[in-house]
Amino acid sequence: MVLDGIEKTLDKMFPNMRVYFIRYADDFLITAPTREVAEEIREHIRKFLAERGLELSESKTLITHIDDGFDFLGWNFRKYNGKFLTKPSHKSIEKIIDKMREIIHKAAAWTQEDLIRLLNPVIRGWANYHRHIVAKKVYQRLDAILWNMLWKWAKCRHPNKAHRWIARRYWHTEGTRNWVFMSTSAKLVRFSDTKIRRYVMVKLDANPYLDRGYFLNRTERIQKQMPWIQTKLSFFAYRRPKFGL
Repeated sequence: MVLDGIEKTLDKMFPNMRVYFIRYADDFLITAPTREVAEEIREHIRKFLAERGLELSESKTLITHIDDGFDFLGWNFRKYNGKFLTKPSHKSIEKIIDKMREIIHKAAAWTQEDLIRLLNPVIRGWANYHRHIVAKKVYQRLDAILWNMLWKWAKCRHPNKAHRWIARRYWHTEGTRNWVFMSTSAKLVRFSDTKIRRYVMVKLDANPYLDRGYFLNRTERIQKQMPWIQTKLSFFAYRRPKFGL
């Protein structure tokens, strides 16, 4: 509730400048045209919070240039030779690696099916969160790291077996793909199985009643990309108000 007033305060203080306030829950970032303006904004934010009994975290507050980049909500925002790109942050990558390592470490005595069933939701969840940004190379890297973890897991389970025997027991061929970690009842998904899809913002001037065709076409396109939410989207697309205009 306290942070709700910051945006209006900045609009009054910097009415004709490119100062923008972006917020998610209690995390926020502010863009500014120059470092001097950014430092001035930081002092205003400190005073704003101090009046309400709060403090700005020194360890989490950073003034940086867009060419150096910054992390926000698990993503890294940065310009590379003038081109703005959003990628998964290093901390987010380290966390998912640690998570997979922890699961595989606990699975020393588990069956392959149990391990796959626990890893799949973790992989899908992380990959879906980052599917709208530049993450293809990161997906491929994580697939390679996970493969090495699983290979060590398999070798530890069968220390006296040959590598070929281990490979044939846990990895199989499916279609044109080799080295698929799967059993008779479960198959491990890959990060790179999640396709990168750029998110298209809704038109700001679109009206759900006057531009119904636009929203139906948008819903149909999303349904093809993500069929598991088809029912929910269809409900919102075809709802009718209970009152007349």
